[in-house]
Amino acid sequence: MNVFVETRDRYRTYSKYLKEKYGGRVHKISINLPGTCPNRDGTRSTGGCIYCDEEGSGFNALPSTMSVREQVEKSREYLKKRFKAEKFISYFQSYTNTYLSLDKFKTNIRDALGPDIVGISVSTRPDCVQEEYLDALGEIKDEWGVDINVELGLQTVNYRTLKKINRGHTLAEFVDAVNRIKPRGFEICVHMILNLPWDDITDVVEGAKFLSALGVHYVKLHSLYIVEGTPLGEMFKKGEIEVAPLSEYVRRVGAFLEYLDPNIVIQRLAAKGPKGKLLFCNWGLSLWAVKQEIERYLEEQDIYQGKKFNYLKRNL
Repeated sequence: MNVFVETRDRYRTYSKYLKEKYGGRVHKISINLPGTCPNRDGTRSTGGCIYCDEEGSGFNALPSTMSVREQVEKSREYLKKRFKAEKFISYFQSYTNTYLSLDKFKTNIRDALGPDIVGISVSTRPDCVQEEYLDALGEIKDEWGVDINVELGLQTVNYRTLKKINRGHTLAEFVDAVNRIKPRGFEICVHMILNLPWDDITDVVEGAKFLSALGVHYVKLHSLYIVEGTPLGEMFKKGEIEVAPLSEYVRRVGAFLEYLDPNIVIQRLAAKGPKGKLLFCNWGLSLWAVKQEIERYLEEQDIYQGKKFNYLKRNL
């Protein structure tokens, strides 16, 4: 192990990591583009993942009618004034950003470059990671000297749950994507939902071990939110699923962190959904309040990231 997570920190935070890496305050610029994915248009399935609404994940960003360059410039100025940001990561957040023509993809990425942009983050699906798109990102990395981060949605390592939530890909495809991205020197961020109704704490622990063994760089933990007009929303209204209490989510986060490689950076501990369309989100609490509950639990139970990271041969 190369990183020791101090018990007062409990886990390796993204904000501290960015400041140490870039020597200043770094913020992400969320870029929202119209799009779709193979899980919506019939290539893999229709309707998308059962929790995903028509907006995808770009509900916190600027309107998708604005150009990439306009979104970057407007967001940069706002973040400079509001948070005194010094450097930026252009983050292609919504939908599957490699599921479009290669020329359009290249144009989007180049339009997101500019002053003080130190990184490009591209959100996509494991089954949409194509070599020519990785080649294009490699060219950008070499030409501009920016860091490249690829975000992959996984959500769970339970293959039955993957099918239940209509992810449209398998664990094998996720592993294949990671194994093709890593040799290029790109960083990998993985999204995990720790309180899916069909998973238990065994799945959560296995997820931490799985990502640690693969050597990913970042993890985004999600608390499940339920949006009106989605298949999951209909299941929730009919009483076909229940959301575990906050105490169970907190316990699962603690277990995940205990078994996670301490080198992996935690970008967030929970998530929030689109305002005005939510049937359930964070037990009626703010995202900050959920984060405080988790950190209080970690202190009380003396849990820190990597406490039980002793299961891989390379650690022995």
